[in-house]
Amino acid sequence: HPGVPNAQLVKENTRNAQIYKKSIAEQNSVDLAWEMLMNEEFEALRACIYQTEEDLQRFRQLVVNTVMATDIFDKELQNLRKARWETAFAKKESDDDSEDIAESEDRKATIVIEHLIQASDVSHTMQHWHIYKTWNEKFFLECHGAYKAGRAQTDPSVNWYQSELGFFDYYVIPLAKKLDSCGVFGVASHEYLNYAMANRAEWARKGESLVE
Repeated sequence: HPGVPNAQLVKENTRNAQIYKKSIAEQNSVDLAWEMLMNEEFEALRACIYQTEEDLQRFRQLVVNTVMATDIFDKELQNLRKARWETAFAKKESDDDSEDIAESEDRKATIVIEHLIQASDVSHTMQHWHIYKTWNEKFFLECHGAYKAGRAQTDPSVNWYQSELGFFDYYVIPLAKKLDSCGVFGVASHEYLNYAMANRAEWARKGESLVE
């Protein structure tokens, strides 16, 4: 990871920005990982993952969708994910009679995997306060380093406190609630949500002084 967001890569017109145009870091990650997976040394692993061309294409699509799900700043992708979640989980079972059950379950599994990697991407927010604080500080220092290097226009310390509150309110907590509502992770989902809400409350009390 280059340490700056995709928007900055586009602004700098980096080589990867020229290649991928959007979701630059995510697409680059997919290509690098896929290239490694195709190496001869992983032949046995590939045989465990897929046996047919159809399996391969399905797996490839799942990998792409999952990694793209971590680009939380692309509004178009975000809206598509929300629509897929509504399709998979918001409808009542009686509304699903015309759809093949296997297809419906397959869609739900795909959506859950996408949200699982999103949660993994921000997992520090759904763990103990000390873990959240440690990784939040590391991310701040990365952003501040980019600012000092002239790769960001705004000093992150100016809005860091408020932006973290917004991040909890509009992304982390709604995500934790979705994981809780789909029921895939059982009681662990309640734990993720409780940690997220507790960290939000703790940040509201201590965040300003920590940024200073």
